[in-house]
Amino acid sequence: TSPSVEIAGAMARCAFDTVTVDMQHGAHSEVSAFEAVKAIFMAGKPAIMRIPVGRNDMASRALDMGYEAVIAPMINSVADAQAFANAMKYPPLGERSWGPTKALQLHTSYTTGTYFRSANGKTLALAMIETRAAHAALDEILALDGIDGVFVGPSDLSISWSNGAHVDPKNEELQEVISDIGGRARKAGKIAAVFAVDPADVPGFAKMGYRLAALNTDPGIFHAGASAMLEKARG
Repeated sequence: TSPSVEIAGAMARCAFDTVTVDMQHGAHSEVSAFEAVKAIFMAGKPAIMRIPVGRNDMASRALDMGYEAVIAPMINSVADAQAFANAMKYPPLGERSWGPTKALQLHTSYTTGTYFRSANGKTLALAMIETRAAHAALDEILALDGIDGVFVGPSDLSISWSNGAHVDPKNEELQEVISDIGGRARKAGKIAAVFAVDPADVPGFAKMGYRLAALNTDPGIFHAGASAMLEKARG
């Protein structure tokens, strides 16, 4: 969430499998986001961007800059999902415009031709499922060829599920919904991903069928690391 190229690179040099640059709730500008992908790539990790709500133009630009996956928030209908997929995939699967100059500068194993032929299968479009409406349309969203997977936002899903009564991502009833989404995604042959505020929840999510978990945010990671260090230092 921090608009710092150094932080993005430092996170990528940790043991994480990937790093997500958050342009929905984070403080990134387009400049910092497009610089961050280079730092993540130089650390040997793939980069993911979460775009702002409805910014499908940013999804295409993220891929052109070298990001390998994009998370789109508030995908509440098949129409939302199709518009996102159109921005992520080249024809005939979508409507992505050609222009991956920066991506080709980073991913030097590709030629122009091999990038074009492989991009639809190698770049991932992850649609966020975080409302009752999205859950109701889940099977139709998963059936779209241009959608590679779904990403559950438990906090927003808890708001929608409680009709605005509270934010409680650990709500017991909600866990059944999260499990249902994971199972249906795997059955459809798609990737199931989830945001995990508490890393202790990840093994449980894995049993539900989830293959990717985002572990909190950079401030949360810093605070957890500081707490662990101080606990040891103070005995």
